[in-house]
Amino acid sequence: MSAAGPPQGARPPGGERREAPIGGDHTSPQAAIGDALAKRARAIRLLTCDVDGVLTDGRLYYGDDGTEMKVFSSLDGVGIKMLAKAGITIAWITGSNAPSVAHRARALGVARIVQGAMDKLTPWDALRSELGLPPAACAHIGDDLPDLPILTRCGLGVSVPHAPAPVRDRAHYVTLREGGAGAVREVCELILVAQDALAPQLAAFGA
Repeated sequence: MSAAGPPQGARPPGGERREAPIGGDHTSPQAAIGDALAKRARAIRLLTCDVDGVLTDGRLYYGDDGTEMKVFSSLDGVGIKMLAKAGITIAWITGSNAPSVAHRARALGVARIVQGAMDKLTPWDALRSELGLPPAACAHIGDDLPDLPILTRCGLGVSVPHAPAPVRDRAHYVTLREGGAGAVREVCELILVAQDALAPQLAAFGA
């Protein structure tokens, strides 16, 4: 799938936007994402993700029996696994209680997952405390207003093109790819490039 175009709306003050997907020069993150963003990404030891609108396209699917179903991107799955292999902790913090979220997390080896979280900041703070990490070592990707308390406190706040302007404007980075269509993969590669860790992950696949 081709990368989505940049969203309408102002960029966050001091924020960054990459004009093309990461690729080619994996030894120079500054050349791909800019010095300021690369500096933030190099410090990351924890990535937390919203689910609806980030790992999915944000639409909710219901069966006739009321079961909520979700569609996830396999591109994101590979990105999450590469990031974990590089030593970065991944966690999901979501307002959704759908069983499919837990099923997908288990399939990807994501052990830390918080569901039914209308207040996302409290579990995020608890997770940071458990891991002994300062806000600067944490990245978060979210697409709506409940994510703002984390986005405005973490070291690397990321949003997606369809997010409302108040969320995009406060993010350090807005992905080119949409939620549910490789946005999380883009963030994973951004972090890996900044930490000079993408090339070894690609090499493991023979790339």
